[in-house]
Amino acid sequence: MTDPAFLALGDSYTIGEGVPEEGRWPVQLTVRLRENGIAVGAPRIVATTGWTTDELSAAMDAAALQPGYAFVTLLIGVNNQYRGRTTTEYGEQFLALLRRAAELSGDARRVVVVSIPDWGVTAFAEGRDRAAIGRDIDAFNAIARDETLRMNSRWVDVTPASREAGAKPGMLVDDGLHPSAAQYAEWVKRILPEAQAVLREVHR
Repeated sequence: MTDPAFLALGDSYTIGEGVPEEGRWPVQLTVRLRENGIAVGAPRIVATTGWTTDELSAAMDAAALQPGYAFVTLLIGVNNQYRGRTTTEYGEQFLALLRRAAELSGDARRVVVVSIPDWGVTAFAEGRDRAAIGRDIDAFNAIARDETLRMNSRWVDVTPASREAGAKPGMLVDDGLHPSAAQYAEWVKRILPEAQAVLREVHR
């Protein structure tokens, strides 16, 4: 019997821009799950730096993904915010992605949505309106959270962890924007309980 399949959908935060493969949070999460005695296959990651919701959707089409994943994660939206796209558009496209993730896993309860981190606290945001960025991120996250809970999927809020990490030494990669493996490890602490709950249901 093969181990349960894990699909991670997203953008730079999921592909782990600037960190080695083992530093990506889906990979770290897999290691932690196995350490806790929960079998799971290596994550299939469909994510690229810069993707918006519609670009992720198009990439999913191109990847010809098929149902059968035991566990799907979704983290998307920062590039919608960065490009100044509307919350209305985001809500519609996010919901479509969430529904697709539920189809791929066979059950909306096997989808874990991870909140958008706040890049306004990073060194990259120096000279920008950090408070406005934070408000935008909160607005996008509120939409994603509401849709996630309405679908009975699982919501993990890593935004406070991203704000706490800020631009602290070791918490960002060299570009001053993207999280380091150390920051991703803090995210994994929050994602792990939800992932465990999903996979323990699968193993029953």
